[in-house]
Amino acid sequence: MPERLISADSHVKMTHEQVKHHLPAGLHAAYDEASGSYEATMRRGAGAANRAGATQRKDERIAASNAVFNRPSYWDPVERLKDMDADGVEVEVLYSEVSAFRYLSNVKGGFSESVQAFNRALHDFAQTDPKRLIVSYQIPIHDIDLAVAEVKRVAALGAKSLQLPVFPSELGQPDYYDRRYDPLFALIEETGLPICCHIGLKTTLSELAERDPTPNKGIMVPVTPLMTAEAFGMWIMGGPLERFPRLKVVFVEPGVAWVAWWLETVDDMVKRQGYKFPEIKELPSHYFHRNIYLTFIDESLGLHRMRDVIGVDNIMWSTDFPHPVTSWPNSRKIVEDQFTGIPDDERARMLSGNATRVWNL
Repeated sequence: MPERLISADSHVKMTHEQVKHHLPAGLHAAYDEASGSYEATMRRGAGAANRAGATQRKDERIAASNAVFNRPSYWDPVERLKDMDADGVEVEVLYSEVSAFRYLSNVKGGFSESVQAFNRALHDFAQTDPKRLIVSYQIPIHDIDLAVAEVKRVAALGAKSLQLPVFPSELGQPDYYDRRYDPLFALIEETGLPICCHIGLKTTLSELAERDPTPNKGIMVPVTPLMTAEAFGMWIMGGPLERFPRLKVVFVEPGVAWVAWWLETVDDMVKRQGYKFPEIKELPSHYFHRNIYLTFIDESLGLHRMRDVIGVDNIMWSTDFPHPVTSWPNSRKIVEDQFTGIPDDERARMLSGNATRVWNL
């Protein structure tokens, strides 16, 4: 049998019209106002900086990227399955390009209805083949009672994956160590579903993007995944993983090699430097290895030289379809090149075994 490939990070295009299809007509104007205001904000600052850099890439790179983004499989589930078959990928864990938790709370008089409508649109996409298309339902954090209700609702629909914001402070909410989240985390722990945090451009980096003199914002871009260290700290040293030891937290697209340094550093802070983390009983690395998972795309250093420190059971492969770095449609060849010299059992865990366990596939 061919080697199983499960992408722990792929993407789906979700349109506002798809969401409004599930929203009462009386709320469409409020939804448009909230989403439009959010998109206008994104066109300024960080969003504008990203686009300015992207337009200055080599012409052939732009053409190749656009060709994938324009494939119907980006939004059509039937076509997506065909492209997965062509690429030799059995299952994809999917994240919407729209960060709905950044604006749904601003839909006047329709926050709850908008959350449900957004997740119903995601559910529609997955229903073509729920065993292969694993959508990540977005859970808002502005209202914990609403969040708890939505987790219960999507779990009853057969959800396999939940997505939470990486940085609650960007939404004006307390960080995840705050006890307000305990009812939500207790429920998620009970369901056995993973919490997925897909990295993006942290809004505080927009200032760096504006100062970055390079054509493609090449100073700012590699800083973006490193900001995940802040989220690691809140989850680990802040105490949520002490209180909820069975939670599974997936960080999507943070890169992996730098994490080995971070783990060594935070443990040394306790063992040698005398730092106190009163909310946890074990070394920080204990909670990372027990509770946290990372996805990667194409990273030789982390895969070949750091995987033992990071933990083979904590690393998961992905195609990142249809983003410019995607391995599609050559994933099997790229995997062969990436995993040369890695033992078969470790290879199988990173390519499919870990994802099977994390998403209960």
